[in-house]
Amino acid sequence: MLRRIVFAAALALALAGATGAYADQARTAQYFDAIAASPPLRTAFLRAMPKGGELHVHLTGAIYAENYIRWAVEDGLCVQRAAPALVAPPCDPAQGTEPAAILDTDRALRNAVIDSLSMRNHSDTRDSGHDHFFATFGKFNAPARLRFGDMIAEYAARLAAENTFYLEVMASPGMNEARALGAQAGWSEDWDALRTRLLTPAMDNLVTLTRKAVDDAEARKNAILRCGTPQADAGCKVTVRYLAQVIRTFPREQVFAEILFATLQIKSDPRVVGLNLVAPEDDPISLRDYTAQMRMVGFLTDTGRASNVALHAGEVVMGLVPPEDLRFHIRQAVELAGAKRIGHGTGIAWEDDAAGLMTQMAQRNVLVEINPTSSEQILGVKGKDHPFPVYRRMGVPVMLSTDDPGVSRIDLSHEYQRIARDYGLGYRDLKTLARNALEYAFTPGASLWAGGQRVGPCAADSPAGTPSAACRAFLDGSEKAREQWRLEAAFARFEATPWPAP
Repeated sequence: MLRRIVFAAALALALAGATGAYADQARTAQYFDAIAASPPLRTAFLRAMPKGGELHVHLTGAIYAENYIRWAVEDGLCVQRAAPALVAPPCDPAQGTEPAAILDTDRALRNAVIDSLSMRNHSDTRDSGHDHFFATFGKFNAPARLRFGDMIAEYAARLAAENTFYLEVMASPGMNEARALGAQAGWSEDWDALRTRLLTPAMDNLVTLTRKAVDDAEARKNAILRCGTPQADAGCKVTVRYLAQVIRTFPREQVFAEILFATLQIKSDPRVVGLNLVAPEDDPISLRDYTAQMRMVGFLTDTGRASNVALHAGEVVMGLVPPEDLRFHIRQAVELAGAKRIGHGTGIAWEDDAAGLMTQMAQRNVLVEINPTSSEQILGVKGKDHPFPVYRRMGVPVMLSTDDPGVSRIDLSHEYQRIARDYGLGYRDLKTLARNALEYAFTPGASLWAGGQRVGPCAADSPAGTPSAACRAFLDGSEKAREQWRLEAAFARFEATPWPAP
């Protein structure tokens, strides 16, 4: 009898807590709807709203040009006046390069550099958005090579300021050296033999050196953000994980070596949680070798079972490439390479049996990482021409990310505001996108969620309170669940806000 009374009391408390949480969520959703006509109010709302995580962002492209300029001045680099860029010394005015320090006083040149390193003030009358976007990366390579830890600190701090605390960032430490090993090994159609040829002490040493480079970068990040001190920046709370970034525009033997190196990093360092192939999908080598590269990924990752795979695929549209190159990229990324996440996926409509492919993606829970601003800037695709609502209608999981926020001059909150405006999404829709960022993150462990419901030992616990012993044990055993619980606690605090009358 006593056990039934205790159980009934606990159930009543749980239901009361749930009722309060649902009421807070409903009130928050109503407020968000009420401010639909006020972009400033929505901006403030979405900056404060927890957004789960950032899964698709390139580290060098995440940095604003102003920071690259500051670092170039501090590091004694040079600025190139014609086709403005930041370049390595020595500086030679006769060759059109001067000390970057001049950017502190020459406002016209400084503005030209910012425009050159980003999409700010871009005009299609000069060059296409696609060409200008991808050209920026070569213009800030010099400072980026010296500031790995500074870049992580900048982006972690920015995410934290937007109430977002999980990051999977694409970076390429060690890839230049891996390509050199691939060039030395040469090509072979016998991939088992080629893999064996590459598994040398030199490759092992590269894995060790790269892990140390990540250690050093994180130590630098912690120092910049004052982690572990009373003055710690909120960016210290951001969980940072890495996707090994394979550059796919090189000869096949070099790309093979990069992919192999990425899988070895994943095995060696738990902070490296997956791999991705990057660089323009419409590059001649990317197009020529696309199927071979998907097969390489599948071969070296056991079709995504041995290593997590996220791939840029479908970042092409009619007119950018011939029609035959639009028919299979996403499908092969899923079926041949074993991708668990697709970056962009903009070209899905041109795939053979697009509906069947999306049905398969929904059944396999293959997430699409939607990058609204870069899709417009690179491909000219926006609004009703973007497949975002089609993916949702077909049951394909989606989330929002920034791609290259420094280049695009945006942040994650901007993408949430844009997607809500363009497709009439409500607060609960945005909350699902935020939860998807953690549900499909490459974190180990069981999920808090199944079928849209919180399940398991934490199902009856309130994220606003202290977890029960059973829930705590579950969280201790699952990194994924811990990140999700942290998000749910942030939602509880956010939704308890006393929203003003709009």
